[in-house]
Amino acid sequence: MSNHSRYFRLKEDVQAGNWYLGEPLNGQGREPEDIREFSSGRPVRSDGRLTLSVREPGRQRDFSMAGVGMTPVVHIRVAAIFAELAPNDVQLIPLKLKGHPDEYQILVATKVVRCIDDNASNEVEFWLPEDARPDKLGQYRNVVDMRIDRTKVGNTKVFRTWGWTVALIVSEDIKVALEHAKVTGAKFEEV
Repeated sequence: MSNHSRYFRLKEDVQAGNWYLGEPLNGQGREPEDIREFSSGRPVRSDGRLTLSVREPGRQRDFSMAGVGMTPVVHIRVAAIFAELAPNDVQLIPLKLKGHPDEYQILVATKVVRCIDDNASNEVEFWLPEDARPDKLGQYRNVVDMRIDRTKVGNTKVFRTWGWTVALIVSEDIKVALEHAKVTGAKFEEV
């Protein structure tokens, strides 16, 4: 893939009337110790079936961010697009969504790329020593209108950005495939 590719932050298109999903629960019915486990850019060791409940009912979506950890939850037809176009960059974890058995999976981006372009982004703030969060020191505290340096991405098509893993980034071909499939709940912001 050439460096002329465009990349997009995949976000949830939150609209009135759509459902709201709770936190994923493990086989024992407990939340994961790390609520960001599925959105940290690392492969996940899954201990069997995860369950998730619809906290607020409404129109179901093909793409949602569940709970406080912003866990990406996708309909199986969306999962199939990711599995086909970016098999080396994603992990798909079966999910039992109450009322929608076998229709949804958790989408885990398994790579983190250090590519945020501090100068091209509108605003970046870093965690500083005086913030007293040594675990976050040097990482991004906030990024406004993020732009990335595409030359640092290589062949990766789905990833989290280093130091700001809340951002889920997809390549243009994945964006086009999702739009072509008329996936609901997805919104794209060029980075």
